Amino acid sequence: LLGEDIGIYGGCFKVTEGLKAEFPDQIIDTPVSEEGFAGLAVGAAAMGMNIVIEIMYADFFTLISDAVVNHAAKMHFMSGGDFNCPLTVRLPFGSGTGHGPQHTSSPEAAFMNVPGLKIVSPSTPDAAYFLLREAIRDPNPVLFFEHKMLYGLDESFFKNISRAKTTREGLSDDSADSPTLKIGQARLLKQGSDVTIISYSHGIITALNTAKRLEQQGISSAVLDLCTLKPLDERTILSAVQKTGRAVIIQEALAFGGVADAVCSLISSDPKTFSSLKGAPLVTGGKNTPIPFNKELEESVIPNEEECAEKIIKTFFSFAECTLKRK
Repeated sequence: LLGEDIGIYGGCFKVTEGLKAEFPDQIIDTPVSEEGFAGLAVGAAAMGMNIVIEIMYADFFTLISDAVVNHAAKMHFMSGGDFNCPLTVRLPFGSGTGHGPQHTSSPEAAFMNVPGLKIVSPSTPDAAYFLLREAIRDPNPVLFFEHKMLYGLDESFFKNISRAKTTREGLSDDSADSPTLKIGQARLLKQGSDVTIISYSHGIITALNTAKRLEQQGISSAVLDLCTLKPLDERTILSAVQKTGRAVIIQEALAFGGVADAVCSLISSDPKTFSSLKGAPLVTGGKNTPIPFNKELEESVIPNEEECAEKIIKTFFSFAECTLKRK
């Protein structure tokens, strides 16, 4: 594992705390040079080592793009299958910390158009465990986006949506060796009949809270966690949307050109799903601006459950329909 301050300090967000003492030869603190150690990691992976690098903030993806995009992602193809590149890139992302425009962006879509890369972004502890294990075992590069605001959430929040028993110390013995999630699989966290809300990572919290608000208006919402952004679980997405005929995609990243656009394209291009729609898919995403330092401004550029519920009702349901359902 390579990265800045990941050893004795335990990582900027304490994710690697204690690992240096347990695995002194496998945890390597690097200089503040993402481009340097990313290049080193790609070369080591090409020579057969299984490498994980931690980029302190996902915003610094610009510094590793040449090594990851131009080399790691293309190595298997360009070598005619002779070389693999077992590289996992951990990328803490997202707003909520008040760290300003250069440390709070959601750049996952920047890699969506790069062949040879897989992209995952879990929302729960068990999903993070299984997907990280799958990413490390994958013979080629995987980008692992971790939302910074998920690190400190109380474990009780995940009680009803985690599929495996988890605690602060990890997964229970009976679930740790029983994978429940693979790369490329989405998860239906909540059943519903009126609208399907699709999101990932920290956006799942917004989606679940939005669903609660809608229930107060008599609207039943399904909530689908993408888990993997590339490749998308097309079958599960299409099936979930067909059941309700209404699709909402929530993302913290900019509404334009993000994961939501890929999901909308998938829904609209499938004849059966398209014919089941009762309205055009709705996207609620971040505003087209860098994330401000100011706390109130930071919150205002990211979609919240109140805003999402209001848009869903306005787009899909009349006041009369909501009143009728509530009765």
